[in-house]
Amino acid sequence: MTLSEIFDAFNGLNILIIGDVMIDSYLWGKVDRISPEAPVPVVNLKSREKRLGGAANVVMNVKALGCNPILCSVVGADSEANDLKELLKEQNILQDGLIESPNRVTTIKHRILAGSQHLLRIDSEMTQAITEQESEKLIEKVKELTKKHQIHAIIFEDYDKGVLTSQNIQAIISLAKDKKIPTVVDPKKRNFLNYAGCTLFKPNLKELKEGLNTEVLLTEKSLTETFELLNAKMPVENVLITLSEKGVFAKNYSQNHWIAAHPREIADVSGAGDTVVSIAAACFALRLPLFMTASLANLGGGLVCEYLGVVPVSKEKLFEEAKNIHF
Repeated sequence: MTLSEIFDAFNGLNILIIGDVMIDSYLWGKVDRISPEAPVPVVNLKSREKRLGGAANVVMNVKALGCNPILCSVVGADSEANDLKELLKEQNILQDGLIESPNRVTTIKHRILAGSQHLLRIDSEMTQAITEQESEKLIEKVKELTKKHQIHAIIFEDYDKGVLTSQNIQAIISLAKDKKIPTVVDPKKRNFLNYAGCTLFKPNLKELKEGLNTEVLLTEKSLTETFELLNAKMPVENVLITLSEKGVFAKNYSQNHWIAAHPREIADVSGAGDTVVSIAAACFALRLPLFMTASLANLGGGLVCEYLGVVPVSKEKLFEEAKNIHF
């Protein structure tokens, strides 16, 4: 496929995103004085905003590529869940993959800022794993969604908030294999070794070190040995390790590629991993070669770092950059 054909083909993809969804709340104000009650600044609130976060930010990245994202998660039966649904509705994102549980709360992260200074963050969340019954509901919901829609790829987006468990991960990977749907994983520590059989495993360097409890050097020899160690503990088909300013290392049993990062004016690295996993999933949905997948994902992950805040990279910008590099 030519580059133009690849980007056109993104428009026909349905990508299912499963994982921990949350709301990012921002409270902006001005500080003119210290409180007489305690030695803390008094923030005079000027504006507030709520944004889609966690797995829902991956949804926005998938949408920015032109694909059709479908979100599946467990949230609370609370007012924050209503806010989440409203945010999804504003973006024309389907909400039928959300399961409400009276036993949980919808994760929301309140950030309090004065000008450009981040003063405080308040998190309202639960991190214990969902119950076995809730996990079964999630599995059934995934089955329902794969019958209702032709799913071209599944992303597991894990933030260690409890939606993904060893039980539902393996059930969904098994279902995906039966339907020949590629599975792409953005892992965290708790479930790190629970994704045996996935199509693409995408940790960053810190997650890889913590998940395997081993030191990893930034050499091709060390990264290759780490791939072998990972596969001895948890066989996966492909690995894409993000290495921050050092680019990405992609490997399977027949090939490996270390792709350098492109020079950038870095403004904010927030959300880069979400962009990488979204692009990788779209590429695997099209059955693109590992090198092309890693190259486009690396390019997108760098591009998003040029923007302040968690902002999806636009399909048009990614295409223009990719054309200039001549893959």
